[in-house]
Amino acid sequence: MASELWQPVAFKARVDEVLRRFVAEEADRLAAIDPALGPVADEVEGAVAAGKRLRAAFCYWGWRAVGQPDSDALVRAAASMELVHAAAVVHDDLIDDSPLRHGRPTAHLALRGSVEHHPQPAGAARSLAMLVGDLLMSLAGQLFVTSGLPAAYLGRARPLWAALARDLIAGECLEILHTGVAPDTAASLKVIRYKTAKYTVEQPLLIGGALAGAGERLREGYSAYGVPLGEAFQLRDDLLGMFGDPELTGKADADDIRGRRPTALLAETWRLAGDDERERLRDLLGRDDPDEDGLEAVCDVMRRLKAPDRIENMITARVEQALHAFDDLNLPAPAATALTALAHSAAVRRS
Repeated sequence: MASELWQPVAFKARVDEVLRRFVAEEADRLAAIDPALGPVADEVEGAVAAGKRLRAAFCYWGWRAVGQPDSDALVRAAASMELVHAAAVVHDDLIDDSPLRHGRPTAHLALRGSVEHHPQPAGAARSLAMLVGDLLMSLAGQLFVTSGLPAAYLGRARPLWAALARDLIAGECLEILHTGVAPDTAASLKVIRYKTAKYTVEQPLLIGGALAGAGERLREGYSAYGVPLGEAFQLRDDLLGMFGDPELTGKADADDIRGRRPTALLAETWRLAGDDERERLRDLLGRDDPDEDGLEAVCDVMRRLKAPDRIENMITARVEQALHAFDDLNLPAPAATALTALAHSAAVRRS
């Protein structure tokens, strides 16, 4: 039984153990079909080997804030949120052609070695990675429904899974559709709201709350907390992607600029830029593969215009908005403490 005090390291260990055992068993079943599937099974396991487990934590506290007790079945249900994330990451890395995640090659690159004989090895590896992501999303639902929680509880949350998948896909589609067009802050914020914010914070909270039978007022509070905090989480990612330490982030440096993705950081830079600076940005961003000097030049423009400061202010404002969402809800003290700590963990970090 968990302590009433929020212990994130201990909670992460519980979620890690659930994921390790569940995914290892499923990967073994996959590999048993044919030895050739071994590398694919390895990538399924590798996709869940690391992570902050924030999504599981939000689901957990969505349940606990209703007044429900800790349980191993709940932790299993909450861990399913991490499989949703793992699936989204594999697909996102594939769409963005990202080379690194958590310091290791992304699935579509790691699988190249298993299809060297294929007439189109790069395309074949990408197809395998797509299927890894599909399997992970299927496993998320499987872990959720076999968590051990009563069927009536699970039934209350089932409609939210459809919303989670729809919003996530909508956000990914919007990012693709907006990539390469004139940067726009409102459009960029809409992308991150649907691609990241909702499935990172709001929907795990709502699913945890639905499992526990949360009332309408508390559910509204979850959304009022979850959406701005989820946006703050992704805005921090935008900053780390350009100005963070790749050794800590585990991602390729300036990957968003190489992919010309519609980040809020780039949109704010564009909004603040004058005609000469916009012309400079057009030149730098129009190159097929910007070199290190070109990427540093983009960073210089961003710094000169104080665009990172604007993003920091947006993060701060969203965290404050999130924390005020619970002012009048009289949450149990452990839940209020944990959700406050999680807000700071999501928005103030180096990786």
